[in-house]
Amino acid sequence: MSDSYKTTGTAGAYGRPMTPRLDAISIITADLPASLAFYRRLGLAIPAGAESAPHVEVVLPGGQRVLWDTEDVIRSFDPDWERPTGGERLGLAFLCDGPEEVDALYAELTGAGHTGHLKPWDAVWGQRYAVVLDPDGCGVSLFAPASPAAAPATSAAPAAPAGSPGEK
Repeated sequence: MSDSYKTTGTAGAYGRPMTPRLDAISIITADLPASLAFYRRLGLAIPAGAESAPHVEVVLPGGQRVLWDTEDVIRSFDPDWERPTGGERLGLAFLCDGPEEVDALYAELTGAGHTGHLKPWDAVWGQRYAVVLDPDGCGVSLFAPASPAAAPATSAAPAAPAGSPGEK
């Protein structure tokens, strides 16, 4: 078989291995200004005036991007697109500096009118954990090590197990 048809580990059609990389997370939103305001509260550096654009991009410190598109933008190239129903479409997790920041950020976001899904609680896996819904109903986890000794080796938050003791 020609090298141009192999998909891993060898040179592809353009003389380099084909290795996909996660580059961006795309948020499709019904209310762009509300979504941008929510994610600004979580510390994303979204440019002023972005609310008037139908597409917004922010580059994160690691080089990945967060993209926002209005539903109309998506329908402009995918006319059959329909808003998903029946649950969350994506979940994002924000590492906080400590348990107090989880509590404070949860209070700030819910105080600004966003829906709290799980109030802050001490999870059995050693984190202070809470979930707030963004303006499109997607769960956004807020977490931090419950104590310095519980700090994980990575910054990834595990998914909350079914039946977790967090209060809604």
